[in-house]
Amino acid sequence: MKRFTTLAAAFLLLFSSARADEGMWLLHMLQRINEASMQEAGLRLSAQDIYDINNASLKDAIVRLNGGSCTAEVISSQGLVLTNHHCAYGAIQSFSTPENDYLTDGFWAKAKDQEMHIDDFYVSFLQRIDDVTERVLSKVNDDMPEGERAAAVAEELKAIQKEYMEANPEYSYDMKSMYYGNEFYVFTYQDYRDVRLVAAPPESVGKYGGDTDNWMWPRHTGDFSMVRIYADADNNPADFSADNVPYTPKRHLKISMAGVDQGDYTMIMGYPGSTDRFLSSWGVEQAINLYNPSVVECRDLKLKTMKSHMDADKAIRIKYAAKYAQTANYWKYYIGQTKGLKRLEVQAQKQKLEALFTRWVNETPERMAEYGEALDLIADYYANTDATVRGEVYAREAGLLGSDIVLFGLRVGFRGAGLFDEDPAKVEATKAQLQGLADAHFKDYDMDTDREMFVNMLTKYRDDIAPELWPSQFQMVMEKYQGDFDAYANKIYTKSPLRSAEAFAAFLAAPKQKAFDKDLAIAMSMSIYERYSQGTSAEVQDKFDRGYRLFVRGLRELMPEKAFYPDANSTMRLTYGPVGDYKPADAVQYDFVTTANGILEKKDNSNPEFVVPERLEQLIKARDFGQYADESGELVVCFIHGTDITGGNSGSPVMNADGDLIGLAFDGNWEAMSGDIAFEPQLQRTISVDIRYVMWILDKYAGCTNLIEEMDFVYATDEPADVLEEPQ
Repeated sequence: MKRFTTLAAAFLLLFSSARADEGMWLLHMLQRINEASMQEAGLRLSAQDIYDINNASLKDAIVRLNGGSCTAEVISSQGLVLTNHHCAYGAIQSFSTPENDYLTDGFWAKAKDQEMHIDDFYVSFLQRIDDVTERVLSKVNDDMPEGERAAAVAEELKAIQKEYMEANPEYSYDMKSMYYGNEFYVFTYQDYRDVRLVAAPPESVGKYGGDTDNWMWPRHTGDFSMVRIYADADNNPADFSADNVPYTPKRHLKISMAGVDQGDYTMIMGYPGSTDRFLSSWGVEQAINLYNPSVVECRDLKLKTMKSHMDADKAIRIKYAAKYAQTANYWKYYIGQTKGLKRLEVQAQKQKLEALFTRWVNETPERMAEYGEALDLIADYYANTDATVRGEVYAREAGLLGSDIVLFGLRVGFRGAGLFDEDPAKVEATKAQLQGLADAHFKDYDMDTDREMFVNMLTKYRDDIAPELWPSQFQMVMEKYQGDFDAYANKIYTKSPLRSAEAFAAFLAAPKQKAFDKDLAIAMSMSIYERYSQGTSAEVQDKFDRGYRLFVRGLRELMPEKAFYPDANSTMRLTYGPVGDYKPADAVQYDFVTTANGILEKKDNSNPEFVVPERLEQLIKARDFGQYADESGELVVCFIHGTDITGGNSGSPVMNADGDLIGLAFDGNWEAMSGDIAFEPQLQRTISVDIRYVMWILDKYAGCTNLIEEMDFVYATDEPADVLEEPQ
């Protein structure tokens, strides 16, 4: 027992990140694990005020966007929803044309009849979380081969989901594994599909700073947009209809005008997408040397190719704006993550933890029998995949995602056989499905841009990856076209029915089996997918699955007093921490807020990333801040705080100790880009736009008094807000 205590103390000494501001906590665990520490940190609510399956609680004001791409929050009794500008970027783009360029100019609905329905956009409200771990694990044991175990788990989860769906078919259900297959949960949602665009600032506000400022502090970005949820007359989900009415929420957030000070309690609720906090030292090494550089190299070329066409033509800029932004975001992310992993010596930290784990395991024969193979299995997995990981990245980044025609060809290739079915009904259904895919594909497509991306990305794939890891179709290009992808592209972009909307429509009108079977775009797409899907062999993947499952289970046994949170997996989590400045480097200290003064300091109207609209400049110079100014008369734009977020948290509400809205999370900071793998308590900060700046843009810049009037405001002089008051 003494030895165990010594090991535990060593763990805490080595990993001081076990602090209140680290952790993506599952809501149903708050009362048992976090409530006391949250209240000690300043929270004036109970865990039940946050998550309650029987009564309205804060969770009922938070929504998941499009299955987990972003987070948003309901901020009025009329279903008004706030999220990030970049979360609605594709929707804003979809309504934009060279004549009505809402990306550049912004969009403001001054009345509900001006709000525009967004196709293929939906929000989900979490209803409840159920732990089904005991039931699932009763079907498996550690002596099972991994394939057999995985099949048994999948079968039981499928049976559970079926039971839930039969009991309540109006809901949707996500079955989630936690802690690398050590626990299992059911997440129940209600989805609303009629969502309409309400407000979006111009890019010069919502994307101010562009790629240059992305992931950076200080920041001056008004990264927000607004949508509204519509429902049927009974407040139930419904497809788009002119008869639908604004949704009445169980709960909506109130707008705090109090601002933030150093040390203030903050919390975020949202849907973080993915973290790897249990990643091994071998995984860190592979990320630094192989995986991350491969992603960066591919995306760098793709960005340069897109930008050359976007800069030359405004219509192409609009079409490719969302694609460019999505590509650029994680291009810069992986650059920053690699730098952070090296600078903070994360691999060495992981090695210390693994050495500690090994010492603990070796103390008893029982632990050796149960956990002795864990780290060896993990090490073997990475040893087996180091040679192929770059090929897998290139298959995805340069192949499947390298040009639009490849991904479209894959979708047509998988579904196209239905065009030649003997059943006429199946033929017509396939035509309708493919036409829908084509409409979405060609809407934001330019043939010349896509052709250059196709050639550039596949040429890079050929040059950088060993021939034994090429898609099979590359051999045909080598033999018939002397390895010239430009010549291969000439055939596709002049002959393939996938080359244009008109050509594809003609093909659907009279589909021919020979044209489908011989199409070079489909052949390349299917070949790349075949290579990508080969991935890691089942035998090697089993090492990963079993090794990490045992390692994580052992860590939790080693440290029974430590509250381990599961890695993010697009399920609702809560994180909390203080507002605070930080020191990123020697002789540098960053304040915890930025003001509108910084917008003018960065202004450069010759640079599209730092354009300041004339009206915005006039308002700032006039210091026409009204009630939205802080106590010193300044207009705060953004602030930073020590909460634990990642991708998917974009648009998450930042709330104060009373559960009132003080900001909108939209980014992390450059110095802590390794945070998805190793949390850094001294450096890690969330960058959020101050809610008062959002309201100021709505009110003073856009004149949307209609929106201001429908929200509930809480002022610093008020008593603590009763956010749990039932809606009227």
